[in-house]
Amino acid sequence: MTDPNPPTQLYLISPPQVDGEFPARLERALAVGPVAAFQFRVKGLDQHEAARLAAPLQEICAAHDCAFIVNDSIALAKRLGADGVHLGQSDGSPGEAREALGRDAQIGVTCHASRHLAMEAGEAGTDYVAFGSFFPSETKASEHRPDTDLLAWWSSVFEIPCVAIGGITPDNCAPLVAAGADFLAVSHAVWGADDPGVAVEAFHRAIGAASAPQP
Repeated sequence: MTDPNPPTQLYLISPPQVDGEFPARLERALAVGPVAAFQFRVKGLDQHEAARLAAPLQEICAAHDCAFIVNDSIALAKRLGADGVHLGQSDGSPGEAREALGRDAQIGVTCHASRHLAMEAGEAGTDYVAFGSFFPSETKASEHRPDTDLLAWWSSVFEIPCVAIGGITPDNCAPLVAAGADFLAVSHAVWGADDPGVAVEAFHRAIGAASAPQP
């Protein structure tokens, strides 16, 4: 998650349900092409149950060189030996996460549409900042609606990678890529598809087209 160089990379976020057939769907999504990271985001479960569900997904990610990131919980990330943690504004500080998880952990912070929050996160030692929701989301409601100028500003001023999130699809991602998003965080556009592998391939084509030099 630390490579800020183009092209823009995919960052998959889990759907609410990750049992049953989901491990096979994750395997399919990661098998068709490179995905930088997978975020394990489940709500309302105790750590034991969350760890049980995470185990096969973590193995699949490791086999495909995909970073396994835990949403919200520094404690769960430490228990799993995850590659990193993604923090909301009320989930603890990057400093706390670094102390618990070590210097090699990937730590990201949700910054909504705020330049101030992003700069604070950067000063606190985060490895990436996440902006969104850029479009209405099927996965998580948000009243924040940044525009692409925020991505362009961040990528021109700071070396810390930025993640664009919220309602992103192969059809609408081009402006985010062009503005300098290092990663596109997507959930429903992949897991809501009949074949997540086809959806990932569609993202790769769209990113490639948006990244191509203009005549």
